[in-house]
Amino acid sequence: MTTWRALIETALSNNKENWDDIESMSPKKGKWLDYLFDDDFGSIEGVPFTLWTKTKVYFPVCYDGSEWIGWVSRNPDNNPTHHFGG
Repeated sequence: MTTWRALIETALSNNKENWDDIESMSPKKGKWLDYLFDDDFGSIEGVPFTLWTKTKVYFPVCYDGSEWIGWVSRNPDNNPTHHFGG
């Protein structure tokens, strides 16, 4: 079991960012960040979201019910985007 807050914090940290770097998010900050959900295989349980920082766009990814956070560069940086999912 996890929350989007926990997964977002890990994703931000992996990119040397934190909550202060967030410029916009949809939905806005709220209780959805702390809803416990099973991120393992099964059905999708996490709330859909999009989060923008100065350099990245973060979003939910799912494969066979397993959920995690993906991100892409917000600005052209000549780096390809790798496949998401299985």
